[in-house]
Amino acid sequence: MSAIAWEHPAVRPEAPRRPRLVVLEGGGEGVEPEAGLRLTARGRLVLLVLAAAVLAGVLGIRVTGAAGAGEPAHTITVTPGQTLSEIAAAELPGMSVDHGIVAIQVANKLSTARISAGQHLVIPQG
Repeated sequence: MSAIAWEHPAVRPEAPRRPRLVVLEGGGEGVEPEAGLRLTARGRLVLLVLAAAVLAGVLGIRVTGAAGAGEPAHTITVTPGQTLSEIAAAELPGMSVDHGIVAIQVANKLSTARISAGQHLVIPQG
């Protein structure tokens, strides 16, 4: 046989109260503002980008787009039966076939080595 007992709920101690905003009489004259500067995430990002741009200028680093500024992208059209390794070997002779495949995949945002006839591929500068 089972028994059922009634228990009083446990009394929890009151949680410490958080500070609250208080309205000051007279509009807050005589109250010193807190020292320091707080930046939002966007403000920190802007400062980071500006600092990187200044540093790049000091070091003489040229920042360009993915295909290079002013350089036209070299594109090809895949023919029937052509593979990505054949394209990499023919178009990027200065690289190993494996590195050429990866470079073409990155330039075209391909997640696999599968390509199809008629597809246009950007060939990165070797």
